[in-house]
Amino acid sequence: MKTRSKNPQSFIQKAGLRYSFFILAILFITSAWTLFETTKPVIYIIGDSTVKNGRGNGDGGLWGWGNFIPQFFDTTKITIENDAIGGRSSRTFITEGRWDAVLAKLKPGDFLLIQFGHNDGGPLADTSRARGTIRGIGDESKEIYNPIRKKQEVVYTYGYYMRKYITDAKSKGVTPIVCSPIPRNIWKDGKIARDSASYTTWSSQVAEKGKCLFINLNEIICNQYDKLGEEKVKTTMFTTKDHTHTTREGAILNAASVVEGVKNIKECPLNKYLLTSK
Repeated sequence: MKTRSKNPQSFIQKAGLRYSFFILAILFITSAWTLFETTKPVIYIIGDSTVKNGRGNGDGGLWGWGNFIPQFFDTTKITIENDAIGGRSSRTFITEGRWDAVLAKLKPGDFLLIQFGHNDGGPLADTSRARGTIRGIGDESKEIYNPIRKKQEVVYTYGYYMRKYITDAKSKGVTPIVCSPIPRNIWKDGKIARDSASYTTWSSQVAEKGKCLFINLNEIICNQYDKLGEEKVKTTMFTTKDHTHTTREGAILNAASVVEGVKNIKECPLNKYLLTSK
């Protein structure tokens, strides 16, 4: 019987070729998936502790609504990134460089949810926070010495900083959506107190002048709180620590209210990414 001689070198070459094809296939699949992930639009969220509290893991029973937004969207088609951070105002989110970090990531087709106002009413130059803004939406400014940053700083109005977010986002081909601040746990005559004369109004005016989508989150949530009643809201929606920060249940209600606001804007392109079952 004639035996066929084996060629070790040929075997190695064929094995190497198969291995090369395997590696190329893996690289192709990985590249395709990476391309898919990077081309998906992203919803970036910026704001204060009512949007993301602490590390965003519910420490102390405190939650922000940005944590629960993903459950309302088809995350196979859109990505959500919550870049909010507690204690910041429309001013300090910018002066600390946090906005520049978010802005660098924005790409055409993305979305930006903006909610500030809860911390903007503080002092301009105190030694504790130095985070306040000038009231209103005008062009007023004031030069101060910032004891936190240890430098001179020109402070502008709430509207000035909000306009910057809108303008910067639009320059990157991003759709900005301004949300009014959520209501605080303050009641009068069986009704939750509405913010109708300051930051809700100013955020609406800024959005209108900037030709930007707007969600009156304050009004949407207030309507739901009134239906639930003072006792239920106080015991389930807010923590006992203050009248601003929400529990998990309260944050979920607020996230659902953001989604309700999106649905109420027929021309909002975010609607096509919402889960129909929510």
